Amino acid sequence: MSTKHTSQANQSFNEAYNGIKRLIQQAKFSQAIALCHQQLAGDLTNDNRVEILYFLVVAQRLNGDLGEAIESNKTLLEANTKHARAWQENGYLYLAAGKPQQAAQSFYQATQLNPALLASWRALVPLYQQQENTKAVTISQAQIDYLSGLPNAVLGAKDLMYEGNLHAADKVCRQFLQANKHHSEAMLLLAEIGIQLKVYGEAEFILSSCLALYPEHKTAGIAYLQLLAKMAKFSEAKALADTLLAASGDNVVLLSAKASAMVGLGEVQEAISIYQGLLQHNQNQPGIQLLLGHALKALGDLPGAISAYQQAYRYKAEFGDAYWSLANTKTYRFSDSELASMEQLVTQQSIGLDDRVHLHFALGKSLEDKGSFDAAFSHYAQGNQLKQQQINYNPEVFERQVAKQIDTCQAELFARLKEAGEQRADPIFIVGLPRAGSTLLEQILASHSQVDGTMELHDILGLASKLQGQKNQYPQVLTDLEGSYFARFGQKYLQDTQVYRAGAPFFIDKMPNNFLHIGLIKLILPNAKIIDARRDPMACCFSGFKQLFGDGQEFSYGLEDIGRYYRAYEKLMAHWDTVLPGFVLKVQHETLIDDLHGQVQRILDFCGLEFEQQCIDFHKTERAIKTPSSEQVRQPIYRSGMEQWKHFDTHLSPLKKVLNQPK
Repeated sequence: MSTKHTSQANQSFNEAYNGIKRLIQQAKFSQAIALCHQQLAGDLTNDNRVEILYFLVVAQRLNGDLGEAIESNKTLLEANTKHARAWQENGYLYLAAGKPQQAAQSFYQATQLNPALLASWRALVPLYQQQENTKAVTISQAQIDYLSGLPNAVLGAKDLMYEGNLHAADKVCRQFLQANKHHSEAMLLLAEIGIQLKVYGEAEFILSSCLALYPEHKTAGIAYLQLLAKMAKFSEAKALADTLLAASGDNVVLLSAKASAMVGLGEVQEAISIYQGLLQHNQNQPGIQLLLGHALKALGDLPGAISAYQQAYRYKAEFGDAYWSLANTKTYRFSDSELASMEQLVTQQSIGLDDRVHLHFALGKSLEDKGSFDAAFSHYAQGNQLKQQQINYNPEVFERQVAKQIDTCQAELFARLKEAGEQRADPIFIVGLPRAGSTLLEQILASHSQVDGTMELHDILGLASKLQGQKNQYPQVLTDLEGSYFARFGQKYLQDTQVYRAGAPFFIDKMPNNFLHIGLIKLILPNAKIIDARRDPMACCFSGFKQLFGDGQEFSYGLEDIGRYYRAYEKLMAHWDTVLPGFVLKVQHETLIDDLHGQVQRILDFCGLEFEQQCIDFHKTERAIKTPSSEQVRQPIYRSGMEQWKHFDTHLSPLKKVLNQPK
């Protein structure tokens, strides 16, 4: 369709949309219904179809056509299960049908999808009162009081944010702040919008400013703590938690946040003590049980971790993350009763989206372990599909990033700036795709007496993000900067990562996504070592598809998306080999498994390290590991995972097509 025709279609739809809205406001419901049907009979985009369906439901309900409204709303929710106002309409329809229990469930689902829906909160109070659920009444009334006290513009912006209209929400919030500078709730909301837009640097500045102006604002303090954790600024998070705890020393949320930061810093045993102390007072804290499990798993206490995860779901039966955490140990096997419970839970309409996603991935793993591969794939596919609804990943964005790196980072740039960076050779970067064997490489190298293992550090990503704010965007800005900048960036990286080191001359940064920034690394740390963890494309991509990641890796939730990402990654790594010959060592996972001694010697030679037998005996090394492969690298080398993808061969056509694999 031409641009002119697209513009005309949009104008026509907007006129119809506004016309239906006016008819409903004027209580001309029959006319609104007729116009909705007329629009739905035409060629609409999915988003426009959803909007008209919503108006149709509202008009039918207000017109007393309850049966038709129920059917229309069913169609609407099939088109968009996350439509909060459709769930709100469900609540009204169940109320009209004399079904208060189902009405309460629907209004609750609406508030989970959009906590700014004041009408749903108000509808819940009398329903919870009928159920004599005093705790739920108190929570609902508190939310009503909070939302009612917000300025209309802030409430409107909050509503837009929860509906996914982030840029519109950002605009409304900024306009309000221009006239009402330093309004705490508006600042907090603007930061939250920034976090969802992944503008973390600006969000951090807003939250730190808000907390400076309102040091006793607990919500701002907790939001800032969560952002620092997301940015892996664990040292700052721990310090902030201590500051906030000085005013309320027994606050469970703050103590938990401090413990999480300590896990990030490697102070795992101390964090475990905090979690256990919190649970001594009250075992019925499934979230704390889950965090305790993660810390125990990182430390290598798998029986303790399993017990904590089981406690988490015992106290909260629908806690999908507890089941997934058990599956994600890679060694746990669910009992028949656990499986039956999970299968029953995942079908319940009242289960939240996050819990449902976790349950599908857990069921996929458990059924795969049982050899029920078709059923396992069905759950993996459903979990990935639901996850895609949350993230809206666009593969073209990453492919454009790769193209910009290739266009900008040419041999001439590195030749011109070869002496510019910080000359120390402390870091060893391990890059690649997730599930490509990077944790095994890290464990091998961290077993060497001269190398500290750390974690997936966010510092290179943070430096790249800071450069995004320049007039000439990253990576193009690299061609404009004076040489002195690069040494300062390298020194900052070494300074900021010092907190994760334990005194060895060298340390590992295992952030896999750093492969996108190898040009930046070469400019700021020209003597660093980079190892590319490579794995068979089908095995690597399908292993990523089966994995539910804690954060990031948004490309991994679609077979075609992950295949396109892999191809772009291969293209970029080939470019680095061309313009920076010898700077990156590729280690093929399958070759490492077949020839452990030879490949370990090759890796150590590349890093300028003497051979040490403990690198071969890597599974005996005791250290905290916080990746999904933690238990696998505590065992001797194994081959069982090399061709697991072949059990799912008939389902993988979209991936094979992108990777140009034989069908």
